[in-house]
Amino acid sequence: MSSLLITILVILSIFFIVILTTSLKIHAFIALFVVSVFLAFVTLPADRIISTIREGFGSTMGSIGFLIIFGAIIGITLDKTGGTISIANYILSKTGEKRSSQALGITGFITGLPIFCDSGFIILSGLAKSFSKRSGIAMPFMAAVLATSLYSVHCLIPPHPGALAAAGIFNVNIGYLIIIGILFAIPGAIAAYFWSRLAAKRSAPLRAESTGYVTASYGKELPPVLQSFLPIVVPLLLIAAKSLADLADKTGQTATSRILFLPGEPVIALFIGVLLSLLLLKKKSIKAINSLFSDAVIKAGPILIITAAGGMFGLVIKSTGIGDSMGKMLSGTNVGLLVPFLIAAVMKTAQGSSTVAIITTASFVSPMLPMLGLDTEWGRLLAMLAMGSGSMIVSHANDSYFWVITNFSEIEIDDTLKVFTSSTFIMGITVFACVWAVSLLVL
Repeated sequence: MSSLLITILVILSIFFIVILTTSLKIHAFIALFVVSVFLAFVTLPADRIISTIREGFGSTMGSIGFLIIFGAIIGITLDKTGGTISIANYILSKTGEKRSSQALGITGFITGLPIFCDSGFIILSGLAKSFSKRSGIAMPFMAAVLATSLYSVHCLIPPHPGALAAAGIFNVNIGYLIIIGILFAIPGAIAAYFWSRLAAKRSAPLRAESTGYVTASYGKELPPVLQSFLPIVVPLLLIAAKSLADLADKTGQTATSRILFLPGEPVIALFIGVLLSLLLLKKKSIKAINSLFSDAVIKAGPILIITAAGGMFGLVIKSTGIGDSMGKMLSGTNVGLLVPFLIAAVMKTAQGSSTVAIITTASFVSPMLPMLGLDTEWGRLLAMLAMGSGSMIVSHANDSYFWVITNFSEIEIDDTLKVFTSSTFIMGITVFACVWAVSLLVL
């Protein structure tokens, strides 16, 4: 089969996924499975169809399953125990009510590290309303600040599923990705903050009586702030410490490297975070702990199967050989990081899911990396971040997160489009500009 025909079939398969998930409202897993089987049937030898589908699904599940489940447990525990509220109140006490929007942004950024953006927004939306009422700041602005601060880390940093799966496809060091990803997410979140403030200038503030700190409205005594921070901070520190030790000792034979190796592995680090999160429970009974675990598995299940299905579709695309063909065609054009960025941006805008966008893009781009001049440790890492920035552009009506923000903030759709959606475009462009600037120094 010619390279041109394979390219057309791959593009059509991506188009059909967009149609099935958006226009026909078919579940993403079914859409990905059906299209993957069809693409494998028309492009691969008969004896490789099922094995490729199984390998793509299973390898993706194996690489990210534990991380997604443990991340879900930490997030749900922080929610159920009031840990996220405790963190938010602490930050607000340091910034003051006049800077409540900054406090909300910092809260979203920190709690968004282990918590999926939609869950984080649902958990913290009450805070956004409370801060808006107390400060008189427009609710569309508050909602956008919270939404973009959560979104900035969701699109760039493990244990979020898109970044995790793509890191496995690109063979990127997860520890390095977390450290560098956080550094790039910060300017993105800051740019979104200032843009959303500008875009929301004409929005009317949410007028209501002051509700005071949200402790009372939460209905129970909040856990100590230090304990609330531990499940988030300790895993990040362990992963970062291992990554720094790896940089200093490439052989991994020094005492420091040996000590940090196991606890610094992302799976173990997040499991330690799970254990620390359980300290927040007032009733540490087996029943209470099992209830949390069950909620986490229920939350993680749909994310796991969609992400693994995305990996399955990605491996089918990779097996067609289109990546090699496109890579040869693009070699010497100096487009480099623009390729993963633009493909992810188009995928995200068309079908709505950042996770599907980044996984599909990673599988499509992975064979091209040598021809694009990105087949180095820094090249793969920056390509990952370029895809992450592309997967931010743009969140609109075909993205479930868009509706979570609109409904839980109780704002108009027009306000969400004007403030939040435009902010995701600015954020994605800002992060990619930072990635491009760094590439000029290290590539």
